[in-house]
Amino acid sequence: MNGIKSFVRRTGQITRAQERAIGELSRYIISSEEKELIHFDTYFSKKNVVVEIGFGMGLATYQIAQANPQTGYLGFEVYPAGVGKLLLAIEEHQLKNLYIVQDDAVACVPTMIADATLAGVHLFYPDPWPKKRHHKRRILQKEFIHLLASKLKVGGYLYIVTDWQEYAEEILARLMVEPLLKNRYDDYAEPQSWRPMTRFNEKANEAGRSSWELFFTRI
Repeated sequence: MNGIKSFVRRTGQITRAQERAIGELSRYIISSEEKELIHFDTYFSKKNVVVEIGFGMGLATYQIAQANPQTGYLGFEVYPAGVGKLLLAIEEHQLKNLYIVQDDAVACVPTMIADATLAGVHLFYPDPWPKKRHHKRRILQKEFIHLLASKLKVGGYLYIVTDWQEYAEEILARLMVEPLLKNRYDDYAEPQSWRPMTRFNEKANEAGRSSWELFFTRI
């Protein structure tokens, strides 16, 4: 990777409950301190595993995990408020198939996820960094797309949603030339019926912005 962060560290608003959850519910957090390989069987038994990168406040994350107990889910997020919020949801709903890495996926995925092991990857509404001078901060650069593709099993999927048309066009162009991936649609995908609404999805709708969806599989 190019070493440029796709996010800005913000203190943000974190509630006492969210902050407390990070300390008290750490059993749902997988340490990234050494960036060591995650042995999925330790956490997910023999389940297929899906990774979500940048889960925000985790609303869609826990709903998907709750609806699919036969699948393991691993979420990456850097912002403490979102991590705390999702931890509270995991505890409230007693989810046994959802864990968190509180760190930058770009830094973690290369060594923490083995090649050809994932059943899917979700990136819902990644930061579009709309100013041209910031485009280098966009997470879905050519190199990262190839990395994600290499972590998928054959038949595994990469599912991306954005409400920024120019970014969608850029992502689609990069996905189309990735030799490990095949588009399951002619261009943009139909909304997948199992994907819940996210907070960013709601904000896009309120602002009158459309969403563009991309669904590719590993070949």
